[in-house]
Amino acid sequence: MTAGQARRKMAGREASPAHWTTRHWLRAGMGTALVVLILLGVVGVWAMARASSITDELVNTRSPSLTNSIRLETALVNQETGVRGYGMTGQEQFLEPYRQGLAEEKTAVGTLRRLLAGNARGRADLAAVLGRAQTWQRRVATPVSSAPAGAPVQLATDRAAEGKARFDHLRQAMTAQQDHFRQARVDAVDDLTAAQRLRNWVFTAIALVIVLMVAAVSEGLRRGVTTPLGRLSEDAGRVTRGDFTHPITASGPADLRHLGSDIESMRRRLADELTVSERRRRLLDEQAVDLRRSNEELEQFAYIASHDLQEPLRKVSTFTQMLQRRYAGHLDARADQYINYAVDGANRMQVLINDLLAFSRIGRVPHDTESVDLNALVDLTLDTLSVSIEEAGARITRDDLPVVTGSSSQLGMLWQNLLSNAVKFRDPDRTPEIHIGVSLEDTLLRFTVTDNGIGVDPEYADRIFVIFQRLHTKDRYPGSGIGLAMCKKVVEHHGGTISLEPPTGPGTRITFTLPAGEGTRQP
Repeated sequence: MTAGQARRKMAGREASPAHWTTRHWLRAGMGTALVVLILLGVVGVWAMARASSITDELVNTRSPSLTNSIRLETALVNQETGVRGYGMTGQEQFLEPYRQGLAEEKTAVGTLRRLLAGNARGRADLAAVLGRAQTWQRRVATPVSSAPAGAPVQLATDRAAEGKARFDHLRQAMTAQQDHFRQARVDAVDDLTAAQRLRNWVFTAIALVIVLMVAAVSEGLRRGVTTPLGRLSEDAGRVTRGDFTHPITASGPADLRHLGSDIESMRRRLADELTVSERRRRLLDEQAVDLRRSNEELEQFAYIASHDLQEPLRKVSTFTQMLQRRYAGHLDARADQYINYAVDGANRMQVLINDLLAFSRIGRVPHDTESVDLNALVDLTLDTLSVSIEEAGARITRDDLPVVTGSSSQLGMLWQNLLSNAVKFRDPDRTPEIHIGVSLEDTLLRFTVTDNGIGVDPEYADRIFVIFQRLHTKDRYPGSGIGLAMCKKVVEHHGGTISLEPPTGPGTRITFTLPAGEGTRQP
């Protein structure tokens, strides 16, 4: 399939209503509604314009034409009355209605000619009236009105029959004209009534169509948008509440179906991942149970084994010491050396077993949590280490230490190991100087133990806190290799961290944190 064919196929699918999105449906609905409203608006405007045009013609043309026709008739009647009165009496004052009628005739004729500019029948009727009026005026009105006083009586008498006949003929023309005007006015009223009725029907139809369109749009939105969205929301809500097996059904326009399909795909992935996660969690739980059981068995084994080793080890140590005291100097040098090795090994084994027991108890054997005054605890530790401190000639300084919450026995082991290491790993060329510092950082107390001893290379910063990891031989620096591992376990059991930091000078700088209790004072 070529690219053009693919585009045409895609365009054909998009043109199908089954593949229309919400935007397409809204555009189609709004376009249809707009076209219908425009058509109805055009019909409404035409109906209003027609009613307005008929009203304008009725008010400004047909009614004024009838009125001015009546005025013209009145003017001619006044002329006839004046001429007849003057002809009967010969008195000048009877000509006043005649002269006034001439003026009114002129005004009425001018108005009618303007109003009847586009009315051929009206102009013909006016021409007929004016023709007969001019004949009557020429034959009767003008000669009588122009006769001198006393003369018109005879003239009026001579032409009375002709005047009456001609004026009756004129009346017939004016009656025909007015009948035409009245009929035109009635026709205009009928047309206006019909136009108003049409206008009312059009606007009623517009209102009805608008109501129907609103109802259709509402129903279309309900069926095509709100109902599918509500169903989709309900399905998604069930999935959100934990029912990952509930399928997501999609309906409505194409975009909502695509959205539902995407959500369904996401649900399936989540369900699959949840299944895998649940399987892994069960496996981890099983492994955790196995590890817990194994740890308990190992701890129990270590505790029992170390206790069972105490008695034979104590016997070995006692009898080797007795051999050393009784037979020292009585055997050869090699025998004395062997006895010394046995005594030293038994003593170191005793220390190692005790240290292992203490290490295994941290975090396993419950301890009472209490408020511990670190100043008093450090004083007690220094008193315990007083012999080694005096032998080394060490100078120990410290900041004012706060009161913390924890186990006094475990914190005592912490300070004893840190201070004994600072004294043990001293530089023989310098007087040992050890400083204990403390600072408050938000909710943590940061303690530092800084010495000027031999120091530790940064590459061993993590290794020194691992159990049995030694950086020096036992002959040079005695110990079990458990001290800093025990410090790390105590600090972590109390919710803190411990690390080796680069010192500002020679020596080692150990820093650790402990949680600050409520009301802890600023060091």
